[in-house]
Amino acid sequence: MELRHLSYFKAVAEELNFRKAAERLFISQPGLSRQIKQLEEMLEVKLFERDKKHVELTAAGAFFKNEVDFVLNHLDSTKSQLKLIAAGKVGELRIGFLGSASNQILPNLIAKLNAHQPLISTSLEELSNSVQVEMIEKDKLDLGFVRLASVPSDLEMKVVLRDSFCLVVPKYHSIQEEDFISVNQFQDESFILFSSDYSNLYYEQIIGICRDAGFSPRIRHKSVHALTIFKLVENGMGVAIVPTSLKEGYELNVRFMEIPNIWQFTELSAVWKGENRNPALKQVLPLI
Repeated sequence: MELRHLSYFKAVAEELNFRKAAERLFISQPGLSRQIKQLEEMLEVKLFERDKKHVELTAAGAFFKNEVDFVLNHLDSTKSQLKLIAAGKVGELRIGFLGSASNQILPNLIAKLNAHQPLISTSLEELSNSVQVEMIEKDKLDLGFVRLASVPSDLEMKVVLRDSFCLVVPKYHSIQEEDFISVNQFQDESFILFSSDYSNLYYEQIIGICRDAGFSPRIRHKSVHALTIFKLVENGMGVAIVPTSLKEGYELNVRFMEIPNIWQFTELSAVWKGENRNPALKQVLPLI
């Protein structure tokens, strides 16, 4: 078995179309079919069910795709690490994060990293919870910052911040902080929330805060970006509920009022794969 067999299989498994996969690989369709047939003969298993109109992965093919993704991702990571080592750097750490981590947790970690491991570089990408978990499992990310109650058993998780909730209102809203007793004072307002696709746990917590106050929020807008939510609040499109840590770092005409007398809180956690072989991760974990 050669590396090209894996690359060819990956293309067909992703396209589920031999013609499109062949065009993507810049080879002929009959040539690609021969390579896949060779691979199936070597493995002594059928990887695809195919007829003139459809191509589907068999159960064995679906399992093999996950393994091939891991192998090829690991090879890409190894190549990147080799280039960094050759350039005199220890390595690169690929970090995914939710926007709320960028205000305090992530800058603090990068500052520690620069002080203790100055030869490690970072690649940062803002991503949703589910995408971070998927990419960490596939070795496309080394470290993530998520708001989840649990993660798959092959991942490690450590809480790095426990946070309360704030109501965000336009700067000149009639209700001032000293008058703020309960969110039910805002039950007639439109609400702007983080999308449930971004963090379903967090979304349900906010709905729970409103429900405990005796109303269901009238949700008019959703976004995955805090700045977008704050700009909508600033322009009078509604009010929002966000983690308190998000009030730092924005110069906007909005006010943050911590919600009193609620039991809900939110936790930001670092997550990584225990079997991750990136040497840079081993250097960074003690700093979290």
